[in-house]
Amino acid sequence: MDYRFKDIEKKWQKRWEQERLFCTTDPPSKPKYYVLSMFPYPSGEGLHVGHPMGYVVGDIYARYKKLSGYHVLQPMGFDAFGLPAEQYAIKEGIHPRQSTEENIKNYTEQLKRIGLGFDWDRKFSTSDPSYYKWTQWIFIRLFESYYCTTKAKAQPISNLEKSFEQSGSAHCTGFCEAEEVTHFSKEEWHRFSNKEREEILQKYRLAYLGKGLVNWSPTLGTVLANDEVKDGYSVLDGSPVEQKETQQWNLRITAYADRLLEGLDTLDWSDEMKKIQRDWIGKSIGAMVYFHVENASDKIATFTTRPDTLFGISYLTLAPEHPLVQKITTPSQKSTVEAYLLDMKKHNERDRISQGDHCSGVFTGGYALHPLTQEKIPVWISDYVLMGYGTGAVMAVPAHDERDYKFAKKFQLPIEEVVSGGDISKAAYTSKKGALVRSDFLNGLSVEEAIPACIEALSRQKKGTPKVNYRIRNAVFSRQRYWGEPIPVYYDEDGLPKTIPTDELPLLLPELKDFRPSSDGKPPLARAKNWKYLNQYPYEDTTMPAWAGSSWYHLRFIDPHNTSRLVSQEKQKKWGHVDLYVGGKEHATGHLLYSRFWHKFLADLDMVDSEEPFSKLVNQGMINHTTGIVHRIPNTNRYISYDESQITSTETIEVYIHSKLFDAETGKVDVAGLKKWQPEFQTGTFETNEDGFFLCQTSMYKMSKSKFNVVNPDHIIDRYGADALRMYEMFMGPIFDSKPWNDKGITGVFSFLHKFWKLFHTREGFGVSEDLPSPENLRSLHKTIEKVTRDLNKLSFNTCVSTFMICVNELTAQKCRSKAVLEPLSILIHPFAPHISEELWEKLGHKTSISSAHFPSYDPIHFEDLNTSYAILINGKKKFEHTLDKKLHRDQIEQIILSLEKTKKYLEGKTVKRVVVVLGKVVNIVS
Repeated sequence: MDYRFKDIEKKWQKRWEQERLFCTTDPPSKPKYYVLSMFPYPSGEGLHVGHPMGYVVGDIYARYKKLSGYHVLQPMGFDAFGLPAEQYAIKEGIHPRQSTEENIKNYTEQLKRIGLGFDWDRKFSTSDPSYYKWTQWIFIRLFESYYCTTKAKAQPISNLEKSFEQSGSAHCTGFCEAEEVTHFSKEEWHRFSNKEREEILQKYRLAYLGKGLVNWSPTLGTVLANDEVKDGYSVLDGSPVEQKETQQWNLRITAYADRLLEGLDTLDWSDEMKKIQRDWIGKSIGAMVYFHVENASDKIATFTTRPDTLFGISYLTLAPEHPLVQKITTPSQKSTVEAYLLDMKKHNERDRISQGDHCSGVFTGGYALHPLTQEKIPVWISDYVLMGYGTGAVMAVPAHDERDYKFAKKFQLPIEEVVSGGDISKAAYTSKKGALVRSDFLNGLSVEEAIPACIEALSRQKKGTPKVNYRIRNAVFSRQRYWGEPIPVYYDEDGLPKTIPTDELPLLLPELKDFRPSSDGKPPLARAKNWKYLNQYPYEDTTMPAWAGSSWYHLRFIDPHNTSRLVSQEKQKKWGHVDLYVGGKEHATGHLLYSRFWHKFLADLDMVDSEEPFSKLVNQGMINHTTGIVHRIPNTNRYISYDESQITSTETIEVYIHSKLFDAETGKVDVAGLKKWQPEFQTGTFETNEDGFFLCQTSMYKMSKSKFNVVNPDHIIDRYGADALRMYEMFMGPIFDSKPWNDKGITGVFSFLHKFWKLFHTREGFGVSEDLPSPENLRSLHKTIEKVTRDLNKLSFNTCVSTFMICVNELTAQKCRSKAVLEPLSILIHPFAPHISEELWEKLGHKTSISSAHFPSYDPIHFEDLNTSYAILINGKKKFEHTLDKKLHRDQIEQIILSLEKTKKYLEGKTVKRVVVVLGKVVNIVS
């Protein structure tokens, strides 16, 4: 009887939906398990086979937990706001809401075809007003809160205002960046205007307005994200991009830096992911050191982790964006500095961080005074100093810092050793081992002794303070886009930001026909007509970033239809945190960090009763696919056939081509098809190799639409079925590793499913019997149960599939038809291949879904090997081995061994005098 996978999968997907099989009620008395996959961004192209990897991982484990007696929640929704949808809508000339809804519909159908057991009753998208109402609510609460350093949690900003009214800034417990601190008395607070008070409160609010640098494209008339800029140019159209300072909303994530670090110790995450977040937060302990500017009242604040090297300072370096640059620059250096600053506008911070050994800089002509010696120190500007990290100023000690050393060598600046032990003629000595030299009162001290001694001296003379610094920066929250959550803020008659009352949420995104970026730099919402609060006060015209909606969706899935509260406290306590979260590691410093930050803030508000949102995190590997690259001669329409020696010696431009247009093994390109595919190739000249073929370069890249190397899962499912796709993606290798896609590889899994199907069928039809299983049958089954159970709990899904294959081969060879074996085997394989197992379960006579069955347990009694290997000796010398049934008696063993052709060969016709049998070990034939 044939395995008709198309009919089977269609039948069960329809039945699951009709019976709402995966719609989860709130957990009863049995234990709960919450499985969540990072929800997709619904692009116009739909899913490729790389996307289901994480979803299948989560689905397998969710089904396993359900079979194991857990009440399982596995929801799905869509991350629907953001730049890609807006760009797609502009390109197609449609509204992003329309394209997003169409894409969500397509994604939903694709996900259902894969047989994923999602609770679709809980589905929502971040662009639903009923959802972003609560995203706006969270923003308002952030605006109305500050971080109390004594309680180590968020508190109402009104508490801080009362403190200011009663004692001014004297007893302020609010977290604030050091350079922002303002001192005032209670009398001064009462004399301040509303604007002056709000300016102070903005320094403490968890959501606040601040100035920052953005990537501005004058040609496109818009702000670009960092990943849209490369080497100072837009990747969208190649136009130049400059750094521009704008006022924008920020979230004070820095207040939670310590809690974000401490929380990592409680999580079941990979060491790699924890390290990424620790490095991104970047906690360092040191000192703030203040340098007075020569002939001015200004001072330059620097942070250092090595105050012991203070006497080795050669120069100060400011970030190009530092506010004192213009003031310090002398008239003679003005033109040089301005030219440098103009050039720096082309480079964002990411480019400057990644430039490696390269560094540039100019001298301002100005000087600052050493805090302890009052010596004049030259002030430079350099691209290696970032305004967003620390204070935007560095006290450069070239002898003991590699970066400063390279800069000093390049510009021939002094390099003064102050810690002994290295050879500064060759390189900077960065070790903390050695005694202080040429350092006044620090001479002879170890680095460990000198650090606190120097900080104490700086503090005593009010030239510095102890300081803990963090690499992490506050999160920019404004986007000059249309397709995003409106920020629920308006500006009063004094221009002060006010949040709208929460009972008036949501603030709906207004309809715009023209939502393209504007040439004057204003956001699209600035064009919205009559978009004012109470028809009087203008609303904020930037929108929230895409990560806003994805920072708390794990909570909304618990209670998606609640109209009066973000999430019911009762339901939240029942479901708690996410037990297993599955998604890509590329979100380590974005979504995962922001989600942890928002969750901790909501915990401070008593909205949740856990400190962390995701207790266990699994990062699935990427799926790579062969990618074709053709090489074009610059400024021509000539394409040359790929030859490694020729390409490396010729300057060419690489152009990716569709995977259907070349042979992955040979690299031969279908030139006729290529010319039909894209207009740019129609008039191209393709120079073939000596064999008359035009070849492309083939490389393995992550499957992505931009590389034209994607494989549509619908095509795979049409040909092999969803169960084959699911099992193949798990069989390709460990789920944590990246692996190459091979269309041919899935045929082996497809053959396995046919073989599994045949175990239950004969030519006449369903052939499972009530016969008692043999010991061999039971041994194969229980070994499989034990191995699969162990590997499932380790998330070693590839070895589970291998184990299934071994078991089916064994049972096929044993001609096993016993229901007592095949029934538990169908349950065992169900998480991996849900459709075929449901069909076989029904054929076995069950009226309810296999998902309500109980995961089988193993009995070690069946593990015992039924056979044993005997060493066959002739006159005490081993000649060969032979396997026999353990239950055989001595005389049976003797009879079998003597009848073997091998035995006769080694005896060479000699008469057997006696046979010695040591049960389970040896047979010795004496001749």
